[in-house]
Parts: sequence; structure tokens; C-alpha cells
Amino acid sequence: MSRRDDLSPDDRRIWSRVAGSVTPSRPKKAPRIVVGAVQPDPPPAPLPTGKIKAVPRPLPSFSPPPLVPVSRSVPEVLEPRRQRRLSRERDPIEARIDLHGYGRFQAQDALTAFLMGAQARGYRSVLVITGQGRRGGTGVIRGSVHEWLTSPALRGVVSGFAPAARHHGGDGALYVTIRRG
Repeated sequence: MSRRDDLSPDDRRIWSRVAGSVTPSRPKKAPRIVVGAVQPDPPPAPLPTGKIKAVPRPLPSFSPPPLVPVSRSVPEVLEPRRQRRLSRERDPIEARIDLHGYGRFQAQDALTAFLMGAQARGYRSVLVITGQGRRGGTGVIRGSVHEWLTSPALRGVVSGFAPAARHHGGDGALYVTIRRG
């Protein structure tokens, strides 16, 4: 059954009145562009008649924005002594994050939020577990974490990082030291 069969005689009468009162709009044609043709300039606006008094206006002063010091330097490799203290747990590892099961972008967001939260809490060193990747190769997260830690977004947070000791995850984990907030 089509839609017209569903209409009552009154509905058909009303619809024919409405359809008869509407005029279809003309489709607008796009302006024709001819390569090499020059468009004429619009005519200048007419000048006002009568006396015109020029009022000098002061020019707005421009001052460049103040220079903001570049955020901290790129995080460095941990000093061997600090790395040894962390591996022997003489300096406490105050927090850990395990990035197993995250996608690349989810892991980056989670790591950034974790490190900023750790800095806000006053932590000095954390453990980031990335995993070793499939079949012993470099995983996506493990291959990207170095880039993330040295990115401008985390330069004010991370002071250094180094591979973790075997009992903390070995090649699949990193010690990360946090700058003071």
C-alpha cells in the first residue's frame, strides 16, 4: 500500500491546497569562472557632501607578548647511582602504572595523566611498565614511551628515566624520576 492510499479524502483536499500554494524555488546557478578573466572593481562609494572635519586618532600601541621561558630541558638518562638506588629499593618507588592492554593513544593519555598526578602528589620516582612486546620484539607502547617522556607536554614533569632492573620488569619497564612541582 502506498502513502496516497492511506490518505482520507479530507487529507487529500488539504494536501492539494498546501501543494498548490507553494512555488518551487529556482535553483541558483553557480557563477561561471573563466580562467584569465578579470573581474571589474566595484564602483567607489559616493563621497558625502558638506563639511568633513578630520579628527586625528592616536595609533594603538603594540607591545609584543612577554617572552615565556622555555619549559625545562629534555629529560635525561638517570645517573647510574640513582638507578642503582631505585633498583635496590633504597629510594622508594612511590607509584606504578601498567600499560598492558592499552592502545597506543590510550596508553599515552594514561601515562600523561599518571605522571602529572604523581607530580601533584609530590612523588619523586615511579615505575612505568610497558611490556616487552609480542614475540620478544619491541612493542608499540615500549617503542613510543621514550618519545612520550621527552615530549614538550611532559618536560616540566619528567626529570629522567632509565630501564628498570630485572626484578622490576627489566626491558619492559622504566624508572621515571619526577620534577618537584
